[in-house]
Amino acid sequence: MNLLIISYNPARPSFRQRISCCLDILHANGINCEVVHYPRDSLSRYRVIRRAAEFDAVYLQKKTLNVLDAMWFRRYAKNIIFDFDDAVMYDNKYPENKPSRRKHTKPFERTVKLAKMVIAGNSYLAEHARRFNSNVEILPTGLDTSSYRLKAAPKDDGKVRLVWIGSHSTLGYLEQIKPALEELGSRFDNVVLRIICDEFIHIRNIPIEKCVWSEQTQIRDLVTSDIGLAPLPDNRFTRGKCGFKILQYSAASLPVIASPVGVNVDYVKEGVNGFLAEGRSDWIEKITRLLKEPGLRKEMGAAGSKEVQQFDFKVLGEELVKLIKRCIEN
Repeated sequence: MNLLIISYNPARPSFRQRISCCLDILHANGINCEVVHYPRDSLSRYRVIRRAAEFDAVYLQKKTLNVLDAMWFRRYAKNIIFDFDDAVMYDNKYPENKPSRRKHTKPFERTVKLAKMVIAGNSYLAEHARRFNSNVEILPTGLDTSSYRLKAAPKDDGKVRLVWIGSHSTLGYLEQIKPALEELGSRFDNVVLRIICDEFIHIRNIPIEKCVWSEQTQIRDLVTSDIGLAPLPDNRFTRGKCGFKILQYSAASLPVIASPVGVNVDYVKEGVNGFLAEGRSDWIEKITRLLKEPGLRKEMGAAGSKEVQQFDFKVLGEELVKLIKRCIEN
């Protein structure tokens, strides 16, 4: 089987976490893949789409289509699989705005209707896709859990490191718990906030460890931390998030404190591998408990490490193989 995989940016996290990590598994199971960057100009896109006729299926990764591109794909592609792990049907900056329908919802609807199979990252996204296509499957975002088993110990300096990992576009999510962090910093002299990102923010009363994100160092920066933070506002866009932060924290054997939004509610088992927190006082209470109880941190981290194995890319890669083959063979 030959599969043409199309993405606007094969270097982005979504592609790495859902596709790149599974390419060897696909190849080992008889699915030969060619990854293509989707150009921005119409003529170059047409050349890419015309090549779809040479393949058994086209795999559109998080790419919704305009009217012209959809017409070309309908002409040249034998089978189309649409994969998405974000609420691409909404504007991430203004998720509740109705005017965004033309810009976001219509291309999403058009692409989902055109696809023979849709693969969604969670049930919330799948529910939106099923409005326009009955053949929708759920495949969570995965990760290589074995790579988080580093022989790296935290600094022996008596500090407890809270950690948040993300991109500059989501730093605002961390800022929403800024008052709670500032209060904790005034109460405890041994707490540190480690931010793994390409940009940083200032928070009063609490020392910030600035760790520039890189694929080579992010795991070491996580496993040498103590408590993972995953705050998230509740809106139509964030409910579609696939909880990758939580999976990373759990793979690094960290207890997690997260907002009760979207899949966070499914991934964080209250009192087992972490806590759900809503509001300033709740965040302060949950973080305080873990700051004071190192034994509980270790216990929850171990539970999370065990729980996250179901999201290993090898497990999910085999599921992806089954879905692709079923789409093509049927």
